[in-house]
Amino acid sequence: MSLVLDPAAQDLLFREARTANTFTDEPVTDEQVQAIYDLVKYGPTAFNQTPLRITLVRSPEARERLVAHMAEGNRPKTASAPLVAILSADNEFHEELPHLFPAMPQVKDLFFAERPVRENAATLNAALQAAYFIVGVRAAGLAAGPMTDFDFEGVRKEFLDDDHTPLMVVNIGRPGPDAWYPRSPRLEFDQVVKTV
Repeated sequence: MSLVLDPAAQDLLFREARTANTFTDEPVTDEQVQAIYDLVKYGPTAFNQTPLRITLVRSPEARERLVAHMAEGNRPKTASAPLVAILSADNEFHEELPHLFPAMPQVKDLFFAERPVRENAATLNAALQAAYFIVGVRAAGLAAGPMTDFDFEGVRKEFLDDDHTPLMVVNIGRPGPDAWYPRSPRLEFDQVVKTV
């Protein structure tokens, strides 16, 4: 059985998509970011909570502050990418639930009154949205370089607040020279899928 998605789109989004380690200096525009968001905002989250927040790092001063919090091996990539996004989870997402989930406005207080419950839900659902965001970057014909090797608390203090938890930093742009490491192996179907 074949997939409905066109093979070229399958390649663009999945088979040929890679984590980029170098980028050209071609800018990533606000219009491209808007188009990415408009595509991926429909990804599923529990109770439509949509806790992902995106901080775009554009200014040289902000870039320098971010690079200081990156692991040594990630600093050159983050310093040279045309655009960098800090993806975080909004732990106060529940304030938007009456608007985002009008079918059950009481869900805000019924399930998410306690901060630890919100933090767990925000992290899980924002991570799901982050995966959609990466696929959206690919759909825009760009490459993404998601990274989790950085000083999380330093990034939170520098760019966010106590209500936001950083999840990853994503370098975005057109792939540059020698952008790809060799493709690493993947598990086979029968190693992952079990029928019960």
